[in-house]
Amino acid sequence: MSPSPTKGPLLLGVRHHGPGSARAVRAALQAARPEAVLIEGPPEGDALLPLAAEEGMRPPVALLAHAADDPGRAAFWPLAGFSPEWVAIRWAQEHDVPVRFIDLPAAHSLAAGGDGSEGDGPEVVRLDPLAVLAETAGYDDPERWWEDVVEHRGAGGVREDVLGAFEALGEAMGALREAYGDGGHQRDLVREAYMRQRMRAARREFGDAYAVVCGAWHVPALRARTTVAADKALLSGLPKVKVETTWVPWTHRRLARAGGYGAGITSPGWYDHLFSARDRPVERWLTKVAGLLREEDRQVSSAHVIEAVRLAETLAAMRGRPLPGLTETLEAVRAVMCDGSDIPLALIEDRLVVGDVLGEVPDGAPVVPLQRDLTRQQRTLRLKAEAQDRELELDLRKDTDTAKSLLLHRLRLLGIGWGTPAASRAGTGTFRETWRLRWEPELSVRIAEAGIWGTTVLGAATAKAEADAAGAGELGEITALAEQCLLAGLAQALPAVLRALADRAALDTDVARLAKALPALARSLRYGDVRGTDATALGAVAAGLAERICVALPSACTAGLDADAAAEMRGHVDGVHGAIGLLADAGEGLRERWSAVLATLADRDTVPGLIRGRAARLLLDDGRLPAEETARLMGLALSPASSPADAAGWIEGFAGGSSGGGTLLVHDDRLLGLIDTWLVGVPERAFTDVLPLLRRTFGAYEPGVKRTLGELVRRGPGGSAAASASSAPDGFAPELDPERADAVVGLVRMLLAG
Repeated sequence: MSPSPTKGPLLLGVRHHGPGSARAVRAALQAARPEAVLIEGPPEGDALLPLAAEEGMRPPVALLAHAADDPGRAAFWPLAGFSPEWVAIRWAQEHDVPVRFIDLPAAHSLAAGGDGSEGDGPEVVRLDPLAVLAETAGYDDPERWWEDVVEHRGAGGVREDVLGAFEALGEAMGALREAYGDGGHQRDLVREAYMRQRMRAARREFGDAYAVVCGAWHVPALRARTTVAADKALLSGLPKVKVETTWVPWTHRRLARAGGYGAGITSPGWYDHLFSARDRPVERWLTKVAGLLREEDRQVSSAHVIEAVRLAETLAAMRGRPLPGLTETLEAVRAVMCDGSDIPLALIEDRLVVGDVLGEVPDGAPVVPLQRDLTRQQRTLRLKAEAQDRELELDLRKDTDTAKSLLLHRLRLLGIGWGTPAASRAGTGTFRETWRLRWEPELSVRIAEAGIWGTTVLGAATAKAEADAAGAGELGEITALAEQCLLAGLAQALPAVLRALADRAALDTDVARLAKALPALARSLRYGDVRGTDATALGAVAAGLAERICVALPSACTAGLDADAAAEMRGHVDGVHGAIGLLADAGEGLRERWSAVLATLADRDTVPGLIRGRAARLLLDDGRLPAEETARLMGLALSPASSPADAAGWIEGFAGGSSGGGTLLVHDDRLLGLIDTWLVGVPERAFTDVLPLLRRTFGAYEPGVKRTLGELVRRGPGGSAAASASSAPDGFAPELDPERADAVVGLVRMLLAG
């Protein structure tokens, strides 16, 4: 190796994830030809370095280290294709040169900080060396200074120029270390002591014929003359844990945040372009931008690209920059291609400046057995892990789609949030399911954590469900878990969950909690039917829960509920009503008992008006409350003896929300007349109090319904064709025509089955 500008090994101080640093490192290594390369990183990763040369490895990737007994205690060391460390690794492998990591072992950093962090308190103010150097050079933006000084420098030139840039940066960092000491990075002193020890070991093996690639901040400390005893003193007594390491895929989006290096960058897609573009980077970048905008159906021509290049170069010249940077190119794009709008510019920043590139690791990388089983299922089901959002529509009548659904639900139960359920655009039938998929690198840690439950996704999810059932504190938690078990097809876990559910339901006396739990059980029964899961035992538990609710609900609704409590109870009544309708095996007896409960609530004047009105409406919709009885209950609720607030609550419960109350009032002149008469007679002082309730009730109606109601009220009593019981509104017959009504039954069934 040729002599370096200073005595000792070649120290290449870089900025992590800097394309200019990466090019300079490659040029410096090519010029110096060291016999070994040492890189800032955990030594536990040395055994994994050969995988970097395999065909299946494609950055961005990250070295993951986690505590063997606590996978949640983990740290990442991400590397992109434009990271100087990655370039150094690949150069060493291509030239058959030994390459090693020399940073403080993850065994110590995870034990000290729990996540590989420095562990200093939040009150410590840490120095940003780039910000200080940029300010000294007269720049107000550290990123712009770094781009001008390093990223836009060419990698060509004579060897002295290449190494001279590293020497200049090292001297600048040396001045900062003299002025600011450790700059608030106290743990760096320990890390640097360990790096010096590894450098001494390399010197015994290679002399000074080795190179060190590390953060520029560390260069002065690694060059400093210290004693072995002093470094050992700093390293003595460090806590230690057993760790496991592997390579995991990373994303450009994750590189845009601070990671294990604490060196998050704001524009990984731009940096990747700068590194990969051999010439004319601005022209190539703006061509990419034009292509993206064309994909979004925006009119962008070659002339736009040419003009944007000229504008970017002009802006750079006016600002004294060697090349247009990201700021200049985005300003040119906004002015020329986006017509001054920030909306398409936001798309460019998301797709190109940051990007959704997802790396790959070879199959030979060590993984926990659970990860291996998940990978196998992903390949079998053709579910590719992708860094961008992807919508997945499933038809559960198909075996493959059912298997995908089961896998995603099992992963959610394990806390591995690869997929999130979403509203379906294809229909509302129970055979359809929509997921929004997005793979995040942190899911690798979640998989390692979930590995304690089993070696397969099915086994781990089953064990996790059983443990959650045993440790659940509330009835609602267990009912939600039962629903998850059916969705995930965990037949073996269901008995343990049902035992816990029955035990908890027998002890729980709070009717609100019982009412809150029942809808989830009813949904579970429906999902079980769709997926062919045996849920007979669950049906028995649900029916028993419904019986207890029927007994306890009337008394719970007469205990002096305030407005908020009444609104909450009204929601429970709706939930129980819908749930009992889904309990197909409950029998007519349960439905009759529930109707009797609703009748009691509707007729009892001690029940809040909101609940009485809602009970009356549910009975009317089910055909269990005659029109005359409905008018009688409304007349009582809106009589002068009732308080205006209670009467307004009754109206909200009966006709509010999206329950079709407006359409009912349009076609029933008697009910509309009762409300109109009551409203006219409300005293002025009380009207101000009930107005918000009335606005909430009638404001939710569709515009057409509101217009019709206004017209009917304007006409006044007798002004419509529905003034008498023997007539009907315009366009409607006085009596129902069964033959015409039956004609739509087939169409309705087809729509509901979709």
